[in-house]
Amino acid sequence: MIKPNPAKSLILDLLKYTDIEINGPKPYDLQIHNELFYKRILREGSLALGESYMDGWWDCAALDQFFAKIFAAEIDKKIKFDLKVMTKLFFRKTIYALHNPQNKKRAFMVGEQHYDIGNDLYQRMLDPTMSYTCAYWKEATTLEEAQLTKLELICQKLQLKPGMRLLDIGCGFGGMAEYAARRYQVEVVGLTISKEQQALGMARCKGLPIDLRLQDYREINEKFDRIVSIGMFEHVGPKNYLNYMQVAANALKDPDSLFLLHTIGANRSKFEADPWINKYIFPNGALPSIAQIASNIEGLFVMEDWHNFGFCYYKTLMAWHSRFNQHYPEIKDQYNERFFRMWNYYLLCSAGAFYARDIQLWQIVLSKKGIPGGYQAPR
Repeated sequence: MIKPNPAKSLILDLLKYTDIEINGPKPYDLQIHNELFYKRILREGSLALGESYMDGWWDCAALDQFFAKIFAAEIDKKIKFDLKVMTKLFFRKTIYALHNPQNKKRAFMVGEQHYDIGNDLYQRMLDPTMSYTCAYWKEATTLEEAQLTKLELICQKLQLKPGMRLLDIGCGFGGMAEYAARRYQVEVVGLTISKEQQALGMARCKGLPIDLRLQDYREINEKFDRIVSIGMFEHVGPKNYLNYMQVAANALKDPDSLFLLHTIGANRSKFEADPWINKYIFPNGALPSIAQIASNIEGLFVMEDWHNFGFCYYKTLMAWHSRFNQHYPEIKDQYNERFFRMWNYYLLCSAGAFYARDIQLWQIVLSKKGIPGGYQAPR
């Protein structure tokens, strides 16, 4: 006689909101290798879903499609965790509400855990511009074309002119700095919390008027004609949003100076990231909402333009996933099988969230006092 498995029954009931099956034939169906999977998920939620995948307890041929269906069905609102899980979630939210996980002492943690894992990986996964942020696929057909299109779009939105001084908050590997310096003859100061990004970026930008610094944004005390921040605001944290905006406003030189903020955004205001993402990928991260951004620019900036091209991030992540898997054999001696599964899970889970429009990608153009005659946003 087969013993009933209440945890499995509950998971199957939840999957009825989608067309995902257990051990089914479709590419987004789950293939379960360990029957303890169901109980583990109910006990620990999304953290267990990611860790059990890393442990090889289940597989899925099309993880991006699986997650797109899960996010579209809003399974997280329907699942009932046990008391221990709810208690953990309560204390986690309380800690985030009371404390500041992104304070100055913790600012470099994400650099050390994520961005410093190895330039050999990023050089193989990313395009030649080394852009580790959403590309703009309006007319592009390749990842490099899409990233170059994004960089050009940003320069046009900022209305860069030769001789200007540009601050790049979260400069990454220096792709934006290099592009702006070469194409628009501007001087660039870039800030990063990753020593590996700084080293590779300075090597790439040698001979150009570019200074990439290992420095927290809260330490900047200079004036600039323009500011750009691409894919960094996700690491700032809700308790620091106002300070971040004040730093940017104070760093702009003139009333008509421009600040472009490029960030992933959440549909609802939150104070913490998904537990698995927080533990394994981006510690101390949090995605801002429209309300959180709007309330913290009030009195500091005029909002000139708000551009959403979140679906482009799905295509970007799938391109990174393809390149990572293509080149993984070249670096597998440095990155074991568990890392390989973790990295694929990260890329495809994120892709599914963008496909389902559960999260967004915004480019927001802000001016200090407003552009005389109005601002015309390029697309």
